Amino acid sequence: MTGDDLTRRLAFLLEADKLKTILRRTPLADNSRLENSAEHSWHLALAAMTLEPYAPAGADVTRTIRLVIVHDIVEVDAGDTYAYGTEGHDTKEARERQAAERLFGLLPAREAAELGALWEEFEAQATPSSRYANALDRLQPLLLNFESGGGSWAVHGVRRSQVMERMMPIRDWMPDAWPYVLDIIDRAYAAGLIAAD
Repeated sequence: MTGDDLTRRLAFLLEADKLKTILRRTPLADNSRLENSAEHSWHLALAAMTLEPYAPAGADVTRTIRLVIVHDIVEVDAGDTYAYGTEGHDTKEARERQAAERLFGLLPAREAAELGALWEEFEAQATPSSRYANALDRLQPLLLNFESGGGSWAVHGVRRSQVMERMMPIRDWMPDAWPYVLDIIDRAYAAGLIAAD
């Protein structure tokens, strides 16, 4: 290890700290404020451990935790693109890829490649671990929006069909949790927390 190696790792950690300043549209469950992207990533890591019995066959929880910790780091540069909105979706991939190159490029080459590969794996949704990570990334905001009395759904007039489409990774990759998700969606719709189509 060299002094430059440590300097690069610390520079990356300081840049990653900026993730705490990136506000998402989803409020905390108590609706006291919006969550930030760092809190979201931590919550997903905890969910990966807690919901392990519902993980897809072949998913590795430790790898899933690594995926969810890394997946939103790009938002330091690219910002959070609202899942149910249209603004920014046409440039999201390019912005996030550019951010990944810059941020992971702060690290020594081996670690830059490793974290970059984790980010790519999450995005590709092609492995059991990345599918589990993506399903959790859909489930967590569903829980927060429902518990907060509609959260970003109510603020942005999100429709039932939009929520259903967004939750498809849970249906496909965590099927034992799907009935619970449907129940939440049905209760949210009945309570007027999500809009009719």
